[in-house]
Amino acid sequence: MTQPRDDAPMSAPLAGKAALVTGGARRLGAVIARALHAQGARIVLHYRTSADAAAALADELNRRRADSAALVHADLIAPGAPAQLAAAAVAAFGRLDILVNNASTFYPTPIGQIEEGVWSDLIGTNLKAPLFLAQAASAALRDSGGLILNLVDIHGMRPLRHHAVYSVAKAGLIMLTKSLARELGPQVRVNAIAPGPVMWPESGVDEALRRRIIDRTALKRGGSPEDIARAALFFACEAPFVTGQILAVDGGRSIGW
Repeated sequence: MTQPRDDAPMSAPLAGKAALVTGGARRLGAVIARALHAQGARIVLHYRTSADAAAALADELNRRRADSAALVHADLIAPGAPAQLAAAAVAAFGRLDILVNNASTFYPTPIGQIEEGVWSDLIGTNLKAPLFLAQAASAALRDSGGLILNLVDIHGMRPLRHHAVYSVAKAGLIMLTKSLARELGPQVRVNAIAPGPVMWPESGVDEALRRRIIDRTALKRGGSPEDIARAALFFACEAPFVTGQILAVDGGRSIGW
């Protein structure tokens, strides 16, 4: 099979490597995708509903470096979707070196109002899909000596009020990270990033609540998506002896509760 042309300098730390970023069209996923691409990686952008944003980002990356970005559409909780997505990602560039499980749903589930549908959605996107996608991609990642990077949450360690199902899902993803590190080693490293206040929900956050959250950080300020992207680059480029670890990038909020 003829491989797509990619003009990344061979000196770039991720030159020749391919990364799949789920939920890569917008927000944090897009920032991580740009960061990996800037270091030489070819990027497979997964999206579910953000087709226009995904196409715009792929066009941006391909203008920076020809044939360096591809798009794959999938509903991650649909039957068989993780296996189909993994196969499409490998087919895009003939290999897979990095899997970033970033796609997520987030909304409140107060006790007394939790229905099976929201349980299936929150557990499905935040825990089930990363498991089955990692499983489907494991052969390709073993071949490349690759990396799985899961986006978890400090609320997987300290529950968020009125978000019991989301907190449970992220707690499960933390344990899945550690379990996969044991199961897929020594060929594949598996780590996670737990962001703190770096990007607020699109539905908005009351300014007083935002201030209270920031005041609980040791650094007394919010972070940025680029802080998470830098952590992703650390795992991808500079941490060959690190696996099974959860890195909190939260300004110290997890120690200053």
